[in-house]
Amino acid sequence: MKFIFSTLLAFAFIITGHTQNTCSKYYPFEEGTTFQITGYDKKGKKESVIDYSITDVTGNTATFNTKISDKKGKEINTSDYKITCKDGIISIDFKSLMNPELLKQYKDMEVEFEGTNIELPNNLDIGKTLKDANMIMTMKMGGMNMKLHVNLLDRSIEGKESITTPAGSFDCYIITYTTEMKMGMKSSFKNKEWIAEGIGMVKSENYNKNGKLLGYSELTKISK
Repeated sequence: MKFIFSTLLAFAFIITGHTQNTCSKYYPFEEGTTFQITGYDKKGKKESVIDYSITDVTGNTATFNTKISDKKGKEINTSDYKITCKDGIISIDFKSLMNPELLKQYKDMEVEFEGTNIELPNNLDIGKTLKDANMIMTMKMGGMNMKLHVNLLDRSIEGKESITTPAGSFDCYIITYTTEMKMGMKSSFKNKEWIAEGIGMVKSENYNKNGKLLGYSELTKISK
């Protein structure tokens, strides 16, 4: 449960391309663009790989295909989702951010999602607060239902920093927020993300409530 998101999660926050969409400053859309996010544990050992491709762009809506694999390269899940841009705000389907290990755990169950999308505006500034987001995931099996509630809270722009990943070096805004989860018991985690103009999320880190690193994800490949 500690890596609920491949955050924000692993993505889903990356959209790259040659042509800047007139709606989006940070996330241009271009059909055929591919990129890869790799997730690691706190010791830097690979845990998962998510390969993304933009399969269609119609107006201000991009369709993404994702292939999630475990650390050995075995495919866990594939899916499609949409990202839209309207009035200078990107809206990302919440279920696209689910952690691959969680999907693997419940792969034999019927899963339903509901909630609010994650939004990111073009006008990022240090100190700016962003909208909260939430999701409810219902797992059904043999007449039994389980619900996972997830909330992203206190989202804000904390600063700027240049970072380097296997995909290159990037000038980024830093977004921090708290992830609250409830499925019987409630738990919370701290999250930190680096967002680059024209690229999207290039790195994310997850911490427990005491500030200890639990794991991280970063951009490892990109093809424009």
